[in-house]
Amino acid sequence: MKNFVVKNARLRGQNKTVDIEVKDGIITKISKGIKTKAKTIDAQGNLVTPTFIDPHLHLDKALISEVVRENKSGTLAESIEIIWNKKKNYTISDIVERGSKVIKWGILNGTTFFRSHADVDTIGGLIPLKGILELKKKFEGIVDIQIVAFPQEGILKDPGTEKLMRQAMKLGADVVGGMPYNEYTDDDSKKHIDICFEIAKEFDKDIDMHVDEDDSPNARTLQYLAAKTIKEKYFGRVTAGHTCALSAYDPYYAAKIISMLKEAKINMITNPATNLMLEGRRDLQPIRRGITRIKELLAAGINVCYGQDCLKDTFYPTWGQEDMLEVGLITAHAAQFTQPKEIEVLFDMPTVNSAKLLRLKNYGIKVGNPASFNIIEAQTVQEAFRKRATRLFVFKNGKLLAQNKVESKLYLS
Repeated sequence: MKNFVVKNARLRGQNKTVDIEVKDGIITKISKGIKTKAKTIDAQGNLVTPTFIDPHLHLDKALISEVVRENKSGTLAESIEIIWNKKKNYTISDIVERGSKVIKWGILNGTTFFRSHADVDTIGGLIPLKGILELKKKFEGIVDIQIVAFPQEGILKDPGTEKLMRQAMKLGADVVGGMPYNEYTDDDSKKHIDICFEIAKEFDKDIDMHVDEDDSPNARTLQYLAAKTIKEKYFGRVTAGHTCALSAYDPYYAAKIISMLKEAKINMITNPATNLMLEGRRDLQPIRRGITRIKELLAAGINVCYGQDCLKDTFYPTWGQEDMLEVGLITAHAAQFTQPKEIEVLFDMPTVNSAKLLRLKNYGIKVGNPASFNIIEAQTVQEAFRKRATRLFVFKNGKLLAQNKVESKLYLS
């Protein structure tokens, strides 16, 4: 389907519907009453929005909870420990098989851009990375996958990982990852960040780190990351994921860190589905939410997104279906988003905000852009979240990737 017109499309922020003309996969006209001999799709007044983006995912670990032992404590530490034995026995074909299921779920739910972390360490070597590289090749021309080389076991704590990280970049990783809090000392955490910047500058790549994924106020690598970003003038090229400890800081220190994040133009990713499960496990009542300071970050003008993060692995063993509306609904509850303006921002997070984070060009429903959009069975974004509305049609570059239909019948007599 190279040439077609979507009739009666409702774009965000507009009361009247429009038609969207697509030729050779590109949006060529947006107006009312387009006359055409090409195929037409009637959106029937439903929302037409840009394709969803998942900026934080772990495709190498996806679905392994089906074959590993139970995480009895539910903690982050035990989650990582359980993975060790599985990671030693990863195969590329296994990663591709599991990852393919998740990508297909994402497509059905309107997501066609993914950023996936791949573990790089001396346990699994480069197999996780190679598995996702093969997955990227398999779905080439269908979806886009950015790969983060992720040293989950630490760099100094796991000798040999720094060399593997450079090999990962040479093999085709797109982004330099990090997990600085998973080091023995504060000095090693800082050196971890320094090494990541050295590698990123060497290969001219962006940085995306798991930062302070802990509910302790003593987890404070975020401050050094922000300071390093400012000193290196790596503005807009660094992302901090999780940052759970930020919510545990006292208000004065938190305000200082948020100010530094803004100056550094660091992108922030919250992963509430996973962190609501992992953090606060040792709390009695009241149990902390375990997520970062989403509202304060947004109020400061910082780019904030959310990601699925985990799906049926040791961190998040039961739930998840790679659906950005589902993750948004969880985010809304965790961060107490209720006002109309907040719900609009919530919809920005897996669309325009994530596009900024991934530094995508020509994203959005505009003339001249690729026709990558969803037709959602709802007339407002609030309704889309509330119902987790059906993605009726999913397009990427003008190609129809998925079509969904839900039929309900009510019998009252």
